Amino acid sequence: MPELPEVEVVRAGLERHVAGATIAAVEVLHERPVRRHPTGAAGFAAALLGRRIEGARRRGKYLWLPLDDGNALLGHLGMSGQMLVQTRDAPAERHLRVRFALTGTPDGRGGREATVSRPRELRFVDQRMFGGLSVSVGGADLPTEIAHIARDPLDPEFDDAAFVARLRSRTSGVKRLLLDQGLISGVGNIYADEALWRSRLHGERPGNRLTRAQAVELLGHARDVMNEALAQGGTSFDALYVNVNGESGYFDRSLHAYGRADEPCDRCGTPIRRVAFMNRSSYYCPRCQTAPRSARSRA
Repeated sequence: MPELPEVEVVRAGLERHVAGATIAAVEVLHERPVRRHPTGAAGFAAALLGRRIEGARRRGKYLWLPLDDGNALLGHLGMSGQMLVQTRDAPAERHLRVRFALTGTPDGRGGREATVSRPRELRFVDQRMFGGLSVSVGGADLPTEIAHIARDPLDPEFDDAAFVARLRSRTSGVKRLLLDQGLISGVGNIYADEALWRSRLHGERPGNRLTRAQAVELLGHARDVMNEALAQGGTSFDALYVNVNGESGYFDRSLHAYGRADEPCDRCGTPIRRVAFMNRSSYYCPRCQTAPRSARSRA
């Protein structure tokens, strides 16, 4: 599933290529991606027709495009969603679900091109269809549907001290807390494992067993690893995650823990271990990241 760096790469691409354009037509090719819109596919299309896109914003793993009427086009990529900017004559992707014909040109803010030579489309492509789109009424500033989601570590208004205090007050394992979108958003399975590896912390260590220094260091590593991934275009393990131009990211080549089961730890040489975790997998070094006594007993 795309995590914060991947979604931010997509957001930045949308900001560059579609902000300032007007939605001239909407075609819903499959209704499942707009299942959360209360008036269905027809109402979804009608609410967007003729609207000007004012920008591209993000909260955690959610994207939204503020519109000139105060509403917003809200989206989540799910596991395999892609937002692609294509010329209208480009062949339709196999899993194309929704297409938006755009008129006008990017408005020049943030280094956008002043002219676009060929008519464009914004396309929502989703193989597994766990992602979705909807219109958030009055959601241009912040859609009410996602107002409960915490800020992420790359947000300038993220409160480090409040996060550290809340983390250290919880009895759950620290990895579970990193994935709690009400506590901190955008940190998914990949970057949680990487931040924990860098911090030499086992994911099952309870939050209230961390010192303040450990919690601060963990937050710093989470922020660092996501910034590094962002600089490399995100992490792509397959063709399902790409930016708006269809290009993959390269941070998977820099991972120290995630996806490296049985490979030697880059720090101590001990084979990386994979364990089941919340219907997914966790990867850690059993030597560098000592398991708490309770986890060792279960093992």
